[in-house]
Amino acid sequence: MPDMQAYDLIVSTIERIAREAGEVALGHFRSIADLPVERKGHLDLVTKADREVEDFVIDGLRRAFPNDGVYGEERGELVGTSGRIWVIDPIDGTFNFVRGGQNWAISIGLYEQSRPALGVIFAPVRQLMLVGGNGVPTTLNGKPMAAVPALNLSQASMGIGMHPSVSTKDRIEVVRYISDELRISFRCCGSATLSLIEVAMGETDGYVSLGDSTWDVMAALPILQNLGVSHTIDWDRIDLEAKLRFACGTDSFLDKVRPLLDRVKEAA
Repeated sequence: MPDMQAYDLIVSTIERIAREAGEVALGHFRSIADLPVERKGHLDLVTKADREVEDFVIDGLRRAFPNDGVYGEERGELVGTSGRIWVIDPIDGTFNFVRGGQNWAISIGLYEQSRPALGVIFAPVRQLMLVGGNGVPTTLNGKPMAAVPALNLSQASMGIGMHPSVSTKDRIEVVRYISDELRISFRCCGSATLSLIEVAMGETDGYVSLGDSTWDVMAALPILQNLGVSHTIDWDRIDLEAKLRFACGTDSFLDKVRPLLDRVKEAA
């Protein structure tokens, strides 16, 4: 870990890259009607904007930190020598993006010593900049964020995310468990990053995912950790190409949803 002065410079550099990348993305977003869209799988859309934003972020990171590796959703891994890897999702919530919705964001996370260490998230349409991680207090638009509130089941809510590849059986079990056993409300906003922002802002109490990728969560998890949010991912058994089945929230939330995760574990 660099000294604090050097780390402050790293954080400000990543914030700048994320904000400038947001302007690149907004240029496409404003002309959404003419944006070419390709399909790489059911409801898994790649756009020219995805690739241009990722290339912009990679170029900025390689210039600022030439010895670091980069792992991107579209371009894969660029190997570095420092042992640090920047994991990026150029537009998390691509389906929302191409439909003209607000719930999409640029996510840049630092993967260090096999753990998420630092996150910067910028949601350009909503003008939300979240930053936080090891030794970096979590802030929203430069202002400190409070710890997430305690779980109150009488008014609880949670986010869910399920990749298109998830079986119908598992999808039904998620909804059944939340509705019948937890008896709390749930929402699916179409972006893991925005779902995790909702947890950070106290709009939901937690999040359950079946099938998110590491780039979907690498920035958000260290941001949330400072706010009293834990998760169930075992990073010692996960590589960067893995699909994740996990929950995050306060310890009391995780206690409630662990039985669900046991029921929808991936086949060995």
